[in-house]
Amino acid sequence: MPSYGSVEQMESAMDSDDERDLLLEDDQSSGTSAALDGFVQEGVQKIEAINLTWTARSLIVAYVSIFLMAFCTSLEGQTVISLAAYATSAFSKHSKIATVFVVQNVVNAVIKPPMAKIADAFGRFEAFCVSILIYILGYIQMAASTNVESYVAAQIFYSAGSTGLQILQQVFIADSSDLLNRAFFALLPEFPFLVTVWLGPTLADTVLRTASWRWGYGMWAIILPASFLPLALTLLLNQRKAKRLHLIRSSRPKHRGLAHTLKRTWYELDVGGLTLISAGVALILIPLTLAANAKNGWKNASIIVMIVIGVVCLAVVPFWETSKKLAPKPVLSFHLLGQRTVLAGCALAFWYFMAFYLSIQPYLYSYLQVVQDYDVATAGRVTQTFSFTSTIAAFGVSLLIKYTRQYRIYVTFGCVVYMFGLALMLLARQENSSHALILTTQIIVGVGGGLLNVPVQLGVQASASHQEVAAATAMFLTSMEMGGAVGAAISGAVWSTSIPRKLLRYLPDETKNVAEEIFGKLTTARSYPMGSPTRIAINRAYQETMNRLLTLALLMTIPLIPLSLLMQNYKLDQVERPSPFPSLSGKFTYLTYKPNQMSSESLSPESLIHSRRPSTVAEVEPEPPRTPTHDRQPHTKRT
Repeated sequence: MPSYGSVEQMESAMDSDDERDLLLEDDQSSGTSAALDGFVQEGVQKIEAINLTWTARSLIVAYVSIFLMAFCTSLEGQTVISLAAYATSAFSKHSKIATVFVVQNVVNAVIKPPMAKIADAFGRFEAFCVSILIYILGYIQMAASTNVESYVAAQIFYSAGSTGLQILQQVFIADSSDLLNRAFFALLPEFPFLVTVWLGPTLADTVLRTASWRWGYGMWAIILPASFLPLALTLLLNQRKAKRLHLIRSSRPKHRGLAHTLKRTWYELDVGGLTLISAGVALILIPLTLAANAKNGWKNASIIVMIVIGVVCLAVVPFWETSKKLAPKPVLSFHLLGQRTVLAGCALAFWYFMAFYLSIQPYLYSYLQVVQDYDVATAGRVTQTFSFTSTIAAFGVSLLIKYTRQYRIYVTFGCVVYMFGLALMLLARQENSSHALILTTQIIVGVGGGLLNVPVQLGVQASASHQEVAAATAMFLTSMEMGGAVGAAISGAVWSTSIPRKLLRYLPDETKNVAEEIFGKLTTARSYPMGSPTRIAINRAYQETMNRLLTLALLMTIPLIPLSLLMQNYKLDQVERPSPFPSLSGKFTYLTYKPNQMSSESLSPESLIHSRRPSTVAEVEPEPPRTPTHDRQPHTKRT
């Protein structure tokens, strides 16, 4: 049985959710059904029912499809990250690559809560379909873009689809695994990096030589949907099977009209809360990278107004989300926000990813090509060494978590390694550094990232009930993406202000008039031979700016170790997920039936009503966590 949280956590969450749900108008046939549907949303009920219908074969197919999608998105990510510099350079706007990354990270940050809410409100299958569709639209728009504005706008759809798949894969894994094995299964979408990190840059180089950067985006609009088909069919067939067995009972009243449907959807998705959060984050982060190039800089009225409105939006969020009238089913779980482990884990993810976007993305690739004179493939491989080593480290720590049943010690150790790697990177990333030395620092930083990332997510999920697990995952990943957005914004501001000024200072007189073109186009910067006065000046400007970014990255890691020590040191084999369904007596129930003992006769509507009574469900008073004696999901027994 998957483990999500303790009985005490579930009790407080149930009381608040039941109370809020009374504000929504339901057409339930019995008081028991009303209590049931008031606690868990329809999407959670669907996946609970689907979990009862899994066979070993269908579950293997689902996980294979998860891996195929991860392989496609991983290879695509490793390919297009090398194409971004050439796409922006094609519009003579290489410096706008930071804006591309900021837009991506802003969308990545704001899309996770709504996607998690869609998965909870409507179902995992429906949410996957929405993400795939948005992803395809992003590919098509990027491939067809005619200027940097349309290319950046395409990042909205591309990042929304990519992020949607990312969180839905993690939510599906959390749905179908227990805490001890979840660290390993959560790495399934990351395993392709072990191969694609080397294939991606080579594929990008081949695409640039034989076709164009546009085809490098467009081809994935065909490949990705094909990889999704096995998972789509598996989820759809098992969902229909669950309906046939009467395991899914829709909580949506029928024939109520369009107005009632829109009202219910508004409350189910908490559209108001999502809008405030999305607007607040976007209006604060985007101006950070636009200010450097805006007229009058930070004195520009538009920049100031956007930031003020963003702060106001975020300030209103707590009042909106705690209002039972405005947000009966809030997107933010304030029960989770009261958990020390959740707060510390999300804050740690924020600072960790901010440092990543100051030290590795988005300018390490350009630095390697200009200062170190690496070709496209080599620069791409060095840049993506982080992904390769972090995946290996995460695989190792997932095995350690399984057999030691602890996670916090690995978070703290990972923070130490990560900080040491960044400090070494500051010392070693110099113009005359050897290839081996630069690669070694990337490996150390990658090991640190792999050691802390997966255990932190596991700790956050261990604090959540099943109804909250999607929200908890979204909070963690959103915090990480917000850190990345802030890091990309800061690095973009530093890069955009520092390099032009330094180029004008260091370039010889005969090339000062092309300083703007050198700054705007990567190909122009590389066109000057190594050792020439102009190239020496360019390399010096790049090197001094990179040193400044690395110093900022190291400073951003100072809170990591204290935050890791604030996380509760859960014994993962003792954290239990109780059933989300309260019995008629108000006690908590542990479902004890097994999937292979069910039939359509035993799961008729009448038997479902009786199955909530003490005769078929063991009632227990809340007690200290214990190891469950019955598994609802056959696959969780395979360790």
